Amino acid sequence: MTTPDTDSPQWTLVDEGWGRKAADFATLSEPGNCREYVAMHHRLGVDAGDHLLDVACGSGLAIELARLRGATGNGLDASPRLVAVARDRNPGCDIRVGDMHALPWDRGSFDVVTSFRGIWGTTPDAVTEIHRVLRPGGRLGITVWGHIKISPGAWALAPFRLAATPKVDNQAMMVSLGRPGAGEQLLAAHGFTDIERTKVPFAWEFADPQIYARALAATGPAYEAIQQVGEAEFHRAAVEEAEGRQRGGLPLRAEINLVGYLARKPEAAERP
Repeated sequence: MTTPDTDSPQWTLVDEGWGRKAADFATLSEPGNCREYVAMHHRLGVDAGDHLLDVACGSGLAIELARLRGATGNGLDASPRLVAVARDRNPGCDIRVGDMHALPWDRGSFDVVTSFRGIWGTTPDAVTEIHRVLRPGGRLGITVWGHIKISPGAWALAPFRLAATPKVDNQAMMVSLGRPGAGEQLLAAHGFTDIERTKVPFAWEFADPQIYARALAATGPAYEAIQQVGEAEFHRAAVEEAEGRQRGGLPLRAEINLVGYLARKPEAAERP
């Protein structure tokens, strides 16, 4: 798919939001995802000998953690600037810039595919490609936001609502895979079996409101808000949101409901 006014594919626009502050994302935001990565790798049984692909790999921390378990790490992301960080963290690994709807690997290439909040209700066809590159019997693990509104840390995502109304509405569509039955139905429709929904631990922690605001500003949804209200106003609003959440001597902490899906490609699926 291309944009109306250019010949560039739609996926290349991801770098505008997610890549513009790649170092901030890699060092201030992504480390807070470690609980999520470790929990899913454990549930998937990632181990030595596994050939693993992380789709929408961002700055590559999940690949690095999979490698520490003995897996061979591979990744794909739409942002060249995030891929540069991922390659720096994972020397010698095959990490590519590209479109998750057209994965540049052969059928049956991987034992495990993961995607941490990279597959959304707005990108369901990416699951077709994931099924293709998994070997028969291969394992899949993806995460999506759960019921954000009832999460104790929902406040940490509130500044995203400063975006224009169509953008906020699109964000709501993106997280729809967290609804009961939605992910199970999607994976089953694409040929996966042994589908399991699981609760995944997730908590962002920040030293102070200023660091929280800087970390949040390095994300794609924040960029949509910044386009609407400007960098200074986004930063001010984020700091104000966090100031009311301070706890003397303790870090800011935002626990957010996160859903994981585990599944398997049937052994009887077509072999390469």
